[in-house]
Amino acid sequence: MSAIDRFFGLRESGSTVQREILGGLTTFATMSYIVFVQPAVLQVAGMPGGSVLLATCLSSAASCVLMGLLARYPFALAPGMGENFFFSFTVVLTMGFSWQAGLAIVFIAGVLFLLLSLFSARERLMRVLPECLKNAIGPGIGLFIAFIGMQWGGIIKPSPVTMVSLGGFASAVPLMTVCGVLLTAALMALGVRVGILVGILTTTALGLLTGVLAWPETAITWSTETFFNLDFRPLFGNWGQALTAIALLFFMDFFDTIGTLVGVGKQAGYIGDDGSLPRAGRAFISDATATCIGALFGTSTVTSYVESATGVAAGARTGLAAIVTGICFVFAILLAPVVHVVGQDIGPAFYGVDPAGPHVAMYPAVAPALIVVGFLMMGSLRKVAWDDITESLPAFLTVSMMALTYAIHEGIAIGCISFTAIKAATGRFKDVHPVMYIVAVLLILRYIYLT
Repeated sequence: MSAIDRFFGLRESGSTVQREILGGLTTFATMSYIVFVQPAVLQVAGMPGGSVLLATCLSSAASCVLMGLLARYPFALAPGMGENFFFSFTVVLTMGFSWQAGLAIVFIAGVLFLLLSLFSARERLMRVLPECLKNAIGPGIGLFIAFIGMQWGGIIKPSPVTMVSLGGFASAVPLMTVCGVLLTAALMALGVRVGILVGILTTTALGLLTGVLAWPETAITWSTETFFNLDFRPLFGNWGQALTAIALLFFMDFFDTIGTLVGVGKQAGYIGDDGSLPRAGRAFISDATATCIGALFGTSTVTSYVESATGVAAGARTGLAAIVTGICFVFAILLAPVVHVVGQDIGPAFYGVDPAGPHVAMYPAVAPALIVVGFLMMGSLRKVAWDDITESLPAFLTVSMMALTYAIHEGIAIGCISFTAIKAATGRFKDVHPVMYIVAVLLILRYIYLT
């Protein structure tokens, strides 16, 4: 125990082994929903669920342990919400890359993030993207995730006239989704930290009781099909889209990490009076390496989780808590049978099988979690200067276009272009970082020549 105390600085941080274990368990409980959600999201991209589950748990475990040992902070890591939807719906379904090429894109973005961390260029890069877009990208992704959650839960359905319409509540599926959302929200309002997880499991139970879901006839098959199955060759044949995807994944991971480290760091008292975070470089290196590990194992961007704040609230102050969370992810592999039930796609049965029509996916067991997570991501919109149209209009376009175009990268691109254009049109050239002008021109050229 004395060796553990010396390495992690338990006494110095005012913690104990018991508090760290409790904090690590609490963090895992609040973020464990990703074990159920990740296979469902990546199966949309054609990836095998059993391998995604294994990759998610093992890469999360390795990343948490790395953060705990290298940076000695209680920051837990797992595949990020938002990045996983970008991977499936944008990189694979919209841009047309195979999931193997998508993993290569994630790996390259991780390597770039790692190089940035090694050469301490974080501060300079943070100044490039304007605050209004930083505060809009997260909510935009949140709205996109909630939109998909409503589709997966039958609350909205495709319409040939208006594109989407209200799904109606004559079916058990949307009623089940609404019950899951209300239960999850009520639990969170009462301070239950595992509200999202309980919501997923309760919705699954309702699905089984009503016959919406069924016990699978075949057990989920663990495999390593996604492990080290990266394909870099398609990137050279479609380099324009590949560079766009790499850049956007890089920025999403970068700003997710910044937000988590600063937010949780302030809560834990790590942030000094000068605004600096001790060992920040090690934390960034751990996060960037985690992205590379996730890509090699076969899952989307692994990043720091803001749910680590719940572990800090429970008393965690050192990297020992992160290691405990990592160990929990190893044991989560045993949840494979439950994941198999949760991750059922009932779309063909709900809408009817039409060989000539598009496949409409429905995952009602995880739909409530997506809607609630999407809601939780909307908070930073309050930081947008809504009384300044040169700030608020680009933020609005970023948020709205992500959902309306069904593509995260389009929302970011339109936000960058509109911000630069409206600032230049009003003579406020100094409000725009010089790099943003280059980015805007490149994005405009992309729309002219690559779409």
